[in-house]
Amino acid sequence: MLMSGAAAGEYEWLYQEFTDGAGDTWLCASFVQGLPPREVLHRIDVVPGTVGDFGVEAYAANGGTVLIDYGWGTSGGTAPGLLSSGTTMATVFANIKGDDFSLLIDGDPITEFGLYGYSYRSGEVPEHLLPDLHELGLDRDDFTENAVPAALAFASRATGVRFSQRNYARDALTGASDHLQ
Repeated sequence: MLMSGAAAGEYEWLYQEFTDGAGDTWLCASFVQGLPPREVLHRIDVVPGTVGDFGVEAYAANGGTVLIDYGWGTSGGTAPGLLSSGTTMATVFANIKGDDFSLLIDGDPITEFGLYGYSYRSGEVPEHLLPDLHELGLDRDDFTENAVPAALAFASRATGVRFSQRNYARDALTGASDHLQ
């Protein structure tokens, strides 16, 4: 497995981008290894340029694509299997109702856990990349620190996809994801 060595501080900006002034976070980001944005959207049947109630933005990143979901369609249903077929995909989901991390390789759920409840992990290899989880502080049930930037760094490490503010500043392919709801 490729590990990029990303640190939580490298993703603080992304966490802040999707957190309001009151401290509420609304973020669903998927790191997809080795696929360009157009292919990522094609896999979930999203047509670039379409508009709907829900949408996604696919950003070119070093090593693949980062998909930002504005309707939460990629975090459930069949989309994760479609996105991870033949590759590795990690998703970080955080809002006021819940938070989780999932890693899929070729459609198989390798590890899944709550950002503040690691002891309740599941998947085929729940302790996958345990040294990275430990280094990032994600291997414990701890509400004292914000786990979202660390989870984003873990997604980067697990997939080898690096996403920077520079990548985010570039134009993204966008499209409606209403059909995934």
